Amino acid sequence: MNNYRSIYEAVGGVAGIKSIVQAFYPKVQRHPLLGPLFPADIDPVMEKQTMFLTQFFGGPSLYSDEYGHPMMRARHMPFPITKERAEAWLSCMREALAETNLPKELQDMMIERLSGPAYHFVNQP
Repeated sequence: MNNYRSIYEAVGGVAGIKSIVQAFYPKVQRHPLLGPLFPADIDPVMEKQTMFLTQFFGGPSLYSDEYGHPMMRARHMPFPITKERAEAWLSCMREALAETNLPKELQDMMIERLSGPAYHFVNQP
């Protein structure tokens, strides 16, 4: 990350986060394990994800300012999340990051940071 104070800065701020989210959700929608969990109108989901990742990676607290504390595990409880779905989600994110021109070590750092929450959301055997 060199001279950056946060992953958010290193990816280019909100514009960088948006481009990752825009590359990510078409993969999620096409994925047989993930697509059925998401609404046909993915735009509101993408907007929330942009706000959340901005905050999660060290940028402004856009998500909390709009929706309160993220409480992400609670927000994901209504959805059947298995270990396989967590892995599929991370795989889609890995693919989306690979399409960016971000340094590989930054991509790896982002996946590492996202892995904890992804597996924390698992609520089904």
